[in-house]
Amino acid sequence: MEHWTIATVAEQSPDFRRVLWTGQHTQLVVMTIPPGGEIGQEVHEDIDQILTFVSGTGKAIVSGQERNVAQGDLVVVPAGRTHNFVNTGENPLILYTVYGPPEHAEGAVHATKEEADAAEESGQDEPPTQ
Repeated sequence: MEHWTIATVAEQSPDFRRVLWTGQHTQLVVMTIPPGGEIGQEVHEDIDQILTFVSGTGKAIVSGQERNVAQGDLVVVPAGRTHNFVNTGENPLILYTVYGPPEHAEGAVHATKEEADAAEESGQDEPPTQ
């Protein structure tokens, strides 16, 4: 059994993206988006994603629809939907997300968005094969 006080773990992580747990069908990831930063527009063709916001303020953009997000909000991104999340506040936008199936390499830690992008481009951020 894995157990976290997830809001505390997410707030203590300084990294842009940190994979906490990877299972056969899902993956738990915490993210910290710096002020003025964003995840970047992307689409996961075969992966559903659920994001829960722990602190900060931002904007969720899913399939062209925009909503403000803050602590306690949850956004569902079905597979195949274009999406981006932007930090609109003065403090980090902190969240945890569940991917189904896994999206990132097991145990991956990327300190910055640039590091995360480089890992994806090089193929070093591939999820485990099932």
